[in-house]
Amino acid sequence: MLRRHPILSLATFGYLAVVAWITLGPQPLDDEGRGLLLRVIRWLQRHEATDWVSYSGVEFTANVLMFVPLGLMFVLLLGRRLWWVAIVLAVALTVGIEAIQVTLPERVADPRDLASNSLGAVIGVFFALVITWPKAVAIRRNARALHA
Repeated sequence: MLRRHPILSLATFGYLAVVAWITLGPQPLDDEGRGLLLRVIRWLQRHEATDWVSYSGVEFTANVLMFVPLGLMFVLLLGRRLWWVAIVLAVALTVGIEAIQVTLPERVADPRDLASNSLGAVIGVFFALVITWPKAVAIRRNARALHA
């Protein structure tokens, strides 16, 4: 994996380090940052078109978006045939994160994070399969032509 895709491997390890820092480090939003986010959400809630925005919705969406790149990178590293392994890896990662968060006094493990992170990984896997589809078709077509 590292030999075949050295740059993608390093990018994936780097992104995993960022995810670990975000999910296992001190709370990402201090009082000032959280206050700003809450003010923005309250402002959005005062407008009819965006009154549905909530803190839990923003948090859920952020967790989904954080895991989309992981699903995508895992498929690109492992290959299309092992798309399901990419999902298993991402789910195992999020279970591990939540298990560690249980032991950290400044963090809170939340079952919704399992759902949102897993959903993000599945979306990333789907994107990877879509963007690699043309190449996969071309490879199959060329293989058939060689054996015909």
